[in-house]
Amino acid sequence: MDRLNLIKDLSVTNNTKMVLLVLDGLGGLGLEAGGKTELETANTPNIDLLAESAALGMTDPIMAGITAGSGPAHLALFGYDPIKYAIGRGALGAAGIGFNMQENDLAARINFATVDNDGLITDRRAGRIATNESSQLCELLEKVEIKNIEIFVKSVKEHRAVVIFRGSELSDKLSDSDPQKTGVQSKEVVALDECAETTAILVNEFIHKAQNILADKYPANAILLRGFAKKPGLSQMKDVYKLHAAAIAAYPMYKGLAQFVGMEILPTGGSIREEFETLRTNFNRFDFFFIHIKATDSSGEDGDFDRKVSVIEEVDKNLALITDLKPDVLAIAGDHSTPAFLKSHSWHPVPFLLHSKYCRPDDVKHFGETSCSRGGLGKFPALDIMSLMMANSLRLTKYGA
Repeated sequence: MDRLNLIKDLSVTNNTKMVLLVLDGLGGLGLEAGGKTELETANTPNIDLLAESAALGMTDPIMAGITAGSGPAHLALFGYDPIKYAIGRGALGAAGIGFNMQENDLAARINFATVDNDGLITDRRAGRIATNESSQLCELLEKVEIKNIEIFVKSVKEHRAVVIFRGSELSDKLSDSDPQKTGVQSKEVVALDECAETTAILVNEFIHKAQNILADKYPANAILLRGFAKKPGLSQMKDVYKLHAAAIAAYPMYKGLAQFVGMEILPTGGSIREEFETLRTNFNRFDFFFIHIKATDSSGEDGDFDRKVSVIEEVDKNLALITDLKPDVLAIAGDHSTPAFLKSHSWHPVPFLLHSKYCRPDDVKHFGETSCSRGGLGKFPALDIMSLMMANSLRLTKYGA
């Protein structure tokens, strides 16, 4: 019996409320050896007060030493083994904007990017162009024609977009064109399996035609593709956990991921306060809430230490909007670490806080990497977070005699 089937057999219903607050890219590093991380630098009196009656620890998103992408890291947070249930960024992006993928569709994440006269990438995000500008560029790229293939190109947010290819016998066994670094040229898309050779040819044709269209559209004069994916089929949270679950996320990809596991997507504003207000408005309607904060990750990727600190402090200032509701279980987590020092995701463990009347509070009084590493929960896989939350809400029965 696999993990999800075990939980499905043990899960029961009751009237408890659970909130999983995810600060994307929460974990960090100091700007100098031994220095305080972004979280440790931030002034977080409200989270620290919560920590006094909580259990704390550190989580590994995938396993020790593995740097996690946002998709697999969030699957782990929801209790789905990210190695077994892999979902490409393309399918996540399509779902996040409400695009209804068909069974044979193939989707890929697009980054609008900047290249110089030699074709070398100078900015993988095209200066984070405005969403309305990327929408106009997507309309141009939808005019690309490839024989026997229907093409949809949709803006996601800022420099991010998604392309969906619709045709017969398309394969997602493809390498990315995005090298995920600057100073080099984009890559040719390569078939990773014989069945994908025809698909690789048509995708490279699309990229070539798109580059010609974008040649004079500086700073978004190129595209980078990654995360080729077909529509996934995942067990639904209502079946596995017997939960009526909702997602509060401003960023499209996380709406898509939540939708794939069966959460209802709640309309919300883009600010932290607006997301927390959405929780208050809908608190009586659902058993489980996933709240996603994106700006911790984006500020880390931009190398902006101070901005990441300020985002964490903004979460803390508004935390009472959650705690005043008195959820039976409140977990504060990150999907992975994104240290501003590295300007990228990293392999470092992520701070975690679990608050309920059934948890065993430890003597840790501050929510930060160094403190959480001494917490009572120790270091454990993020995959265990959902079962911990379920247990602390008395929603799991005993296993075995």
